Amino acid sequence: MWAMASGSAGLGAAESAVSAREKERQLIQILKSDAAPADKAIPCKQLAIYGTREAVPALAPLLADPELASWARIALEAIPDPAAGAALRDALGRVRGRLLIGVINSIGVRRDAGAVDPLIEKLRDPDAGIAAAAAEALGRIGGPTAAGAIESSLAAEAPQVRAAAAQGCILAAERFLAENKRDEAQRLYDAVRRSNVPLQRTLEATRGAILVRQSAGIPLLIEQLRSSDRARYAMALRTARELPGTEATEAIASELDRCPAARQASLFMALSDRPDAAVLPAVLRIAQSGPKELRVIALRRLDHWSDVACVPVLLEAAAGNDDALAQAARTALTRIEGPEIERDLLARLSSAGGRTRQVLIELAGPRQMTAALPIIRPSVSDSDAEIRRAAVETIGALGDRGHVADLVRLLDQTAGAAEQESIQKALLSICGRAGAGSVPSLMPLMRSREGALRQVALQGMAAAGGAEALAAVVSGLEDADEAVQDEAVGVLGTWPNNWPEDQGVLEPLLALAKTGKKMSHRVQGARGYLQLLQENKGIAADARLARVDALLPSIPRAEEKRLAIAVVGAIPTAAALDRLAILSEDPAVKEEACLAIVNLVGGKQRPNIAPERMQKALRTVLERTANDTTRQKAQALLQAR
Repeated sequence: MWAMASGSAGLGAAESAVSAREKERQLIQILKSDAAPADKAIPCKQLAIYGTREAVPALAPLLADPELASWARIALEAIPDPAAGAALRDALGRVRGRLLIGVINSIGVRRDAGAVDPLIEKLRDPDAGIAAAAAEALGRIGGPTAAGAIESSLAAEAPQVRAAAAQGCILAAERFLAENKRDEAQRLYDAVRRSNVPLQRTLEATRGAILVRQSAGIPLLIEQLRSSDRARYAMALRTARELPGTEATEAIASELDRCPAARQASLFMALSDRPDAAVLPAVLRIAQSGPKELRVIALRRLDHWSDVACVPVLLEAAAGNDDALAQAARTALTRIEGPEIERDLLARLSSAGGRTRQVLIELAGPRQMTAALPIIRPSVSDSDAEIRRAAVETIGALGDRGHVADLVRLLDQTAGAAEQESIQKALLSICGRAGAGSVPSLMPLMRSREGALRQVALQGMAAAGGAEALAAVVSGLEDADEAVQDEAVGVLGTWPNNWPEDQGVLEPLLALAKTGKKMSHRVQGARGYLQLLQENKGIAADARLARVDALLPSIPRAEEKRLAIAVVGAIPTAAALDRLAILSEDPAVKEEACLAIVNLVGGKQRPNIAPERMQKALRTVLERTANDTTRQKAQALLQAR
């Protein structure tokens, strides 16, 4: 099988080669034909992909064609065969003006060393555009001969030629640098810096001169960093990120102490971006003892290093009294990553006290340090109120049902309203995550002598959900404290937590709607009951209608009747139509009932109802509605049927 697969692959490659040769042949034929220039342009471009030595004779004559020269050069630049380079060199003596400039540019793209001598001749061309093109092309080709020629052109009279010569010298210097010929590169960079050339070329050459000198370029870098010229300073910032070595790092860090305050932030960012092990100690020093504005930036930046050396510096600032420094440090402590960081923070938490312990506890939440919970747990009873608060909030963010009992006991023992609120928030957060498993630990709170705590227990039950929690809430309806009763009603009326596990809430809500102690209780019961029926699509249509029927006689207010109409109007059955027709007899809700009939009959999901039943319902609408829009819709539906 392997041999067959290998043979197939070889055959496919051979077919592909044949196809490419055939494609090239067809393209060449087009170029040699009498086709219009516009029809030859794209074939030229395609020969950049398919072209070989065979295509060069068809492309070369086009270098003198003003309409097709640029298209032909695209192909000749891409064809790797030396014949393409020879065709371009030959064209140097055949074309003029812009066509010649184009040919020179293409020779530069090919970096054709064989063209150096004729290009040097073009440096002396009276047309500045041609001389400039030759200078840049020689720079792309590089080498000692080309470099020497374009260096001489730095003194040319025409500004265009001097600018291009500067660009050519920089390109040639980059080639030398890539070949580790540093002396040659440095000579060219310095020659450009000394010449009367555009500022951008001077800046590029200065950057190169700094980098090529390595550590010996530090004084030149510092000189640029101190320049009052903004362009030079911006170039120096970029170069400061590039110049390698610890010596450069130390020099840039020292410059921070001397530079104007307005430049400190930008220079610091350049320093901190350097890929050098010596950078972190410098940044840590600034974070500890630099000017305040710089300390803030340094502290924020420390999360870029996953190094435990950052932790004590950040903790000191985070626990300090300066809000700006503390916030910057806490942000970095939240974001800094790495297993060593986590282990270090846990170790410090075990022994820390005071403000530092508070900070470490607060960090555990956003960092999701669940391993810290056993260490934090005793702190809920700490003598320091801020540590207690931090511990409770973190347990609320990370804790599980095993922490519910602790918070219940703590809530029962705490008198301060602010602390009680914090504990309550943490308790509800855990109950919402832990679900029904937290209910047994909430039960002691249900038996508290304080009504306010029993209300908290009811809220926790609602957050936890489940049959046991529901039973506890229902028992709260009979609490001796009226405020607890109100809380139980409110919880019950907004119960849809874990449907369908908690569908048992329908019966208590129905009972509340029928027999609640207060009108407000009955209203909340009815609303909660209808909302559940409307939202839960798992209840069968007939069963949902039956449940609405069970409530309707107990609804005295139009507001709840409208909710019932919304539920019935979503049930696509004949019985639902009949019920809406009955509801349309009530003057208080007749318009809502009539509209529900129209929407049910004309809905996108056609109800499985006999046509005569739908027609009867629509005629009922026409008899009872006073709304012109509803009437028009009903009439249109009748006519359509």
